[in-house]
Amino acid sequence: MSELQSNEAIVPHFHGVTMFQLFIAGSGTIGNRGQQLKPLTVQFKDHHTAYGPITAGPQGLAFVALRMHTGNSEPIYLDKPGYRDHLKPSKRRNLTSEQVSFSIEPVMQARTEAAWESLLEGDDGMSARIVRLGAGMSAKGPDPSIAGGYYVFVGNGSLVHDNEELPKWSMVVVENSESGFTIQAGGQGLEALVLQYPLEAAG
Repeated sequence: MSELQSNEAIVPHFHGVTMFQLFIAGSGTIGNRGQQLKPLTVQFKDHHTAYGPITAGPQGLAFVALRMHTGNSEPIYLDKPGYRDHLKPSKRRNLTSEQVSFSIEPVMQARTEAAWESLLEGDDGMSARIVRLGAGMSAKGPDPSIAGGYYVFVGNGSLVHDNEELPKWSMVVVENSESGFTIQAGGQGLEALVLQYPLEAAG
């Protein structure tokens, strides 16, 4: 998790691993065109793919980086000499979702059917979706083996896992070598992000 102070900026850079980033609090912009970042915005980027700058607004900006494996995750900044020496072939995707809206508790809790909504989609198994479940409901997660595994991130309500109720901003990782995963809502319901990596990101 990174926290930027008011108007603080991170210059354009890239990492050696594929990752999702979730902008969960505060506000800011990304890229030279100043795309708005508001809670909750999802970003996907392939390894060795430059992005930025990221600039915090007056209230600061908090975001979480999610990777399936650590690998060479050190940032390589484009304003430093020799950055091209670190580049490797990549699909060079840098995708940012629209702002995700969450339900108020009575609406979430009273839901009677599972609802899946697509946020980002790729042709290699990569996807970012939100699943909305009412109180005590469950839904089968994606088959982990079809791509690079996925994270389940609690955006609203709670997730029941191993007899524990996990609150907002908790997460569970499901690696592509694991069996299927059941997404189980707590007593107030659940709205969770399901962030699936392309197969090559499994490491």
